[in-house]
Amino acid sequence: MAITTAASRLGTSAFSETPKVELRPNWTATEAQVAIRAVYRQVLGNEYLMKSERLASLESLLCDGSISVQDFVRGVAKSELYKSKFFYPSFQTRFIELNYKHLLGRAPYDESEVIYHLDLYQNQGYDADIDSYIDSAEYLDNFGENIVPYYRGFDTQSGQKTVGFNRMFQLYRGYATSDRSQAKGTETRLAAELAKNSASAVVGPSGANEGWAYRPSKAGVTPARSMGGSTQQSGSNSRVYRVEVTKMLGRGYPNNLRRGGTPTVRRSSQSFCVSYDKLSQTLAQINKQGGKVASITPAN
Repeated sequence: MAITTAASRLGTSAFSETPKVELRPNWTATEAQVAIRAVYRQVLGNEYLMKSERLASLESLLCDGSISVQDFVRGVAKSELYKSKFFYPSFQTRFIELNYKHLLGRAPYDESEVIYHLDLYQNQGYDADIDSYIDSAEYLDNFGENIVPYYRGFDTQSGQKTVGFNRMFQLYRGYATSDRSQAKGTETRLAAELAKNSASAVVGPSGANEGWAYRPSKAGVTPARSMGGSTQQSGSNSRVYRVEVTKMLGRGYPNNLRRGGTPTVRRSSQSFCVSYDKLSQTLAQINKQGGKVASITPAN
């Protein structure tokens, strides 16, 4: 069953079609290797792993039954391999985002979760912080000792905040990408939204952005100009709305293309401020130019 009707465009289809990886009683050596590969893929953020980088001693402990999948996840997250890929090169808030994604399969819900882990690391150290994820009731309730963590942030489930679904798309950039190959590199994805307790835009992965391509202004401000001029309105219909649009192709589309011209607007996303009495006209214009409305919110 698809996570959403837009699963194929959002890049989440693979998670609907892939079963959970679990080491059940009387597992075979082949099943243990499947679990090991799944842990590496999840905890290392789909990073390519060379043979020389594999944690051979830790793998042996799992294969002979000395440790559980939960302990194997713990060992990978505490290893120098994990630290070198995510801890050392990343700002602390970015590292916390990745820990939530890798170890609990979701995005942070609010700033209090980030503050908790910042404080825990400062006072008790790296290992205690990693243990706090893996020994948590949330981890045990969802994965137990023998299930490999997975991206459950895309699922509708009890005890999960709705905002987590949107925020997962800021951390997840497609099934074939890794957490170290994304365009923003080691920059935090959620710090500003968590600080303001604001919702995240659902942004699809590269190549699948039809209707999901909106990127908010870096300055986080409402534009000072509207499609028809200043945002300052007078009269009875003074309500102004901010219209966020994706894939705007420019004035005169498609006629300018037929004449061999180029679109006058090249950005993949933009915002307009429009008075209430011109809202319907503006939406019709956006639709004619091939744009898709991401959101409409009051601007005053």
